[in-house]
Amino acid sequence: MPEIDPSYAGEWHFDPAHTRLGFSTRHAMVTKVRGSFNDVEGVINVDAEDPTASTVSITIKVASIDTRNAQRDEHLRTNDFFDAPHYPEITFVSKRIDQVEENSFIVSGDLTIRGVTKEIAIPLEFIGVERDPFGNLRAGFEGSRRIDRKDFGVNWNAALDSGGVLVSDRILLEFEISAVKTEASQN
Repeated sequence: MPEIDPSYAGEWHFDPAHTRLGFSTRHAMVTKVRGSFNDVEGVINVDAEDPTASTVSITIKVASIDTRNAQRDEHLRTNDFFDAPHYPEITFVSKRIDQVEENSFIVSGDLTIRGVTKEIAIPLEFIGVERDPFGNLRAGFEGSRRIDRKDFGVNWNAALDSGGVLVSDRILLEFEISAVKTEASQN
């Protein structure tokens, strides 16, 4: 396994302005609905000596769901879907990180939606690390993972005349992460 640059060791926080945790699903079996969560916090702890000992934790505020349609967003916040009043957060806590290729990782951990926790594996591609114009060390990751929403108790649907359903059970989770390293002040 290639070594990780020792300067990458430490804590990295998601930059919410440059991070997108989204989803897409089929609607009425013929189109896609895409959305994202606008209030996301995440921390990556990198162990440069043993990358498999690194950790990731993510907290998503359910009420921040945004599909560019206020009526649909309100419905998604209800008990029919996410039940935001009773389950205000979606969380992911890693259990294991495996490097499968030089810049490809599988991050396995517990995803909790509506109080239901299931272990999932998320393939992520490490895009790279750059120092931005403000002096921040910034890392990028991208990936996606398909899940079945019914596994997490998100069961609402409506039948169509064709025999199909209004909302697909299969949801594609989309990860576009920009993380900034916590560094000592450079004064």
